[in-house]
Order: sequence, then structure tokens, then C-alpha cells
Amino acid sequence: MTWRIVEISSNSKLEYKLNYLVVRTPFEIRKVYIPEIAVLIIESTAVSLTATLLCELTKRKIRVIFCDEKRNPYSELCPYYGSHDTVRKLRIQYCWDEDLIEAAWTKIVHDKISKQRDVLFRRGLFQKSELLSEYLSQMEPYDLTNREGHAAKVYFNALFGKDFSRNSDCISNAALDYGYTILLSAFNREISICGYYTQIGIFHDNIFNPFNLASDLMESFRPIVDEYVVSSDFKKFDSEQKAKVVNLLNSYVHINGKQNHLINAIRIYVQSFFDAMEHGDLTRMVSYEVSVYEGDGFL
Repeated sequence: MTWRIVEISSNSKLEYKLNYLVVRTPFEIRKVYIPEIAVLIIESTAVSLTATLLCELTKRKIRVIFCDEKRNPYSELCPYYGSHDTVRKLRIQYCWDEDLIEAAWTKIVHDKISKQRDVLFRRGLFQKSELLSEYLSQMEPYDLTNREGHAAKVYFNALFGKDFSRNSDCISNAALDYGYTILLSAFNREISICGYYTQIGIFHDNIFNPFNLASDLMESFRPIVDEYVVSSDFKKFDSEQKAKVVNLLNSYVHINGKQNHLINAIRIYVQSFFDAMEHGDLTRMVSYEVSVYEGDGFL
């Protein structure tokens, strides 16, 4: 089972040798067993990679994220096809029943607001938590009354203060955006592995967004990033803090009655979504639970 998140943040040469990722720096040589790697993040632009390594990583469906000169995620390495029957799954994806799509998006939004409510409750913001419970009771199919938007305003202002805006240029937003990008990448990876297209969403439908479906499915997982960022209270956001946010994928959540690393929970969640859509039964779609938040993640 893949679980390791590898981050390369300094001048290095990466190559493939006998099932290992070999990292050569001016000072040392390190090896990482490739079957353990889930995500490889190339944070520094002073990194070179061999074509052999890139091909091997792609064959093993390992997500490779490249960062720009500001060390922010900028692009990803993706294979052309995620599974042997991608064409069949694309046909299925194009023909998903509209009523099922509506019900699936309603469930995702409901789960997202529910998780936001739980974050507020864990932080002792009981009055605001109750208000989100009211929004949940007012949910309509496809969230036509935009309970998601109303909940988001209450939620973010409760966590970060009344003057906070998601459009403002601040450390908290930088951390949130970085965390969401890491989540998006993890969901893209699992969608591709399952053989479906990330471009075709059930709610998001932006012609300039190649990750519409991942943007849909990650929604209920965003509160994990939110709670980590507000609890960390970053005074700056550079490489050290970014590494901590990336490591959030190794924190634990409960899903299907078992404790799993978040990165594995995402895999289980995505697979359950496609299973639910293929069988027309949303009861097959699972949800994660957080029991305790401590310092660097969830238990």
C-alpha cells in the first residue's frame, strides 16, 4: 500500500535504480522504495529527473507535483490512461443519471457542512455550530438555496475572525490554498487510477478547469485543512510550514469503521463514489470521521 509523501526541496538529481527512487545531492545519496510512494513533490526548480524515473513513476500511478519558483504547486505528471477500460468508464461517466448526479452533489454538500459544523464544535464555537445544523435541516436538492455559501461565511468568520475573507492576501489563505491544492492532487490521482476523467464534474463545470470532478469530490475534505491551519496559527508560511501541511495526508481519520491515513481514506472515498454512481445507489458512498485533533493531525 502506498503511503509515503516524498518532498524534494533542494538541489538534487533524481533517478531510478532497482525499484528505488535515488536522490543525489552534493552531500549525500538517499534511496526511497518506490512501491511505498504515493506522492512525489518537486518543490525546488533546481531538481533534475531522468526520463526512466518519470516513466516508472507514471506506470506505478504515483502523483508527481512540480512547484514553481515560489515553491507553490504548479503542474502535475499524469498518465494518458488510468486503467485498462478507461473508454468504457468514460462512456459511463458521460451517461450518469441526472437525478443521481443531483443526489450525489446534495450528499457531498451536506457532508461538507456537517464536517464544518464538527470543526466549530471541537473548537468550542457551539452557537455557530448550531447555526450550521440549522442550515443542514434547510438543505434542498442540489442545494438550490445555497446553504453551502451561507455556511461558509459563518464558518470562516467564526474560525478566522469577522474581518477574514477568502479573497484577502494573508498567511492563513496561503496555507489554506496550499492545503487545498495538495488535497486536489490526491483526488486527481485516485480519479485517474480508477479510469475516470477529472475534467467532467457533477457540479463544477468550468471549461478552464481540468479538475472539475476532483473539485467536487474534495469538498467534504476541505475542513480537515481548515482545522489544521487555524490550529497551527502560522506566523509565516514557507518550506517548513508547507511540509507540515503536506504531511497532513499522513494523519489518521476513520472510514468504513477503520482507522486509515488520510491519503488512503481519499482512495476509499473516491472508489466508493464511482461504485455508487455505477450501481445507482448512493448508500455505497462512504464518509470519513474525525475523532480527535492533536497538534500535527487527526487521530
